[in-house]
Amino acid sequence: MTFNLDEFLAKAHKAGASDVHLNCDKLPSLRINGEIHKVDSDIITSDDINEILVKTLPKEYLESKGRLKDIDYIYEIKGLSRYRVNYCKDIYLGKLTFRAIPYHIKTLAELALPEYLREFTKFNNGIIIITGATGSGKSTTLASLIEIINQTRKGHIITIEDPVEFVYEDKKSIVTQRSLDIDVKDFKTGIKYALRQDPDVILVGEIRDKDTLLSAIEASETGHLVFSTLHTNGTVASINRLKGFVEEAGQEAFMKRLSNCIRGVLHQQLVPKKEGGKLTPAVEVLTFTSTVMDYVKDGKMNEIYLLMQRSKQQSLKTMNMSLYDLYDRGIITKETALDYSLEKVGMEQMIRGISRNPMDDSLI
Repeated sequence: MTFNLDEFLAKAHKAGASDVHLNCDKLPSLRINGEIHKVDSDIITSDDINEILVKTLPKEYLESKGRLKDIDYIYEIKGLSRYRVNYCKDIYLGKLTFRAIPYHIKTLAELALPEYLREFTKFNNGIIIITGATGSGKSTTLASLIEIINQTRKGHIITIEDPVEFVYEDKKSIVTQRSLDIDVKDFKTGIKYALRQDPDVILVGEIRDKDTLLSAIEASETGHLVFSTLHTNGTVASINRLKGFVEEAGQEAFMKRLSNCIRGVLHQQLVPKKEGGKLTPAVEVLTFTSTVMDYVKDGKMNEIYLLMQRSKQQSLKTMNMSLYDLYDRGIITKETALDYSLEKVGMEQMIRGISRNPMDDSLI
């Protein structure tokens, strides 16, 4: 029996799946509210995988289908959803992963994200970085911020993605969207040509290497606001990761340059709610105040985290603060707060009341 992809994706959509896994010689699987569920269905065959590739692959890749090892592209079912698709080999056999990308770009309120993040859209230049693990909602948050700019500023937004995910309709801004491999060679090249296309805001899908990082910095230094993502575990860890892209001999000069162009770093996780099994974001926020800039220039990373712990402002907020707030409001359990904490001893102390509530004005 031939596997009906569109029918299966429609059922997955109705079940609330964020991801669909189709592995050759295995049962299909869905990720729902962060957990994998195997579907009681026919085993996916190599013929199924091949037929899906023929149906979904962009024409640019069809001729080389038999030589593909790993590729990202977009598939769309009109009126249902767009999907970011990854094709790879799983012990010589094909595997397809579909990530659902809704048509509707959610607001910060709809995503349960701090309204403070709107401030990141008000800069005229610099770099804003969204960090987190795969599946933590980075792209969704990024889309929400870009849509705020689209609705509020008369400018030109250029996105360079691998592949293009959320699709924007021109509002007050005009939006140009470019996909790696199809529209542009790589992120570095995309940024280079974006600068010749009269941009105000540039979205770079991911900072993966030194060349992309330096190109993003150059764009921000020439008066553009750049948004990007990074796979790291924490805001301070993100700064260290960026530092690690540069050879040790040039790191001191690089950190001074970096401190002058980064405006903010947001790290997020999606954590399970106490009731209903759905997920909610916990966020760590690092805004580059003058004090933070000085600490970065001097390489005082530990001082940055201590500053965040002492702060009462939304502009400087640790992951523990965010998790404690969710726990204190009864949204997540104590166990969840501890499981997702980046500093479990400190989280335990907060919950037990050994240290004061970090949201209490009496802290400072």
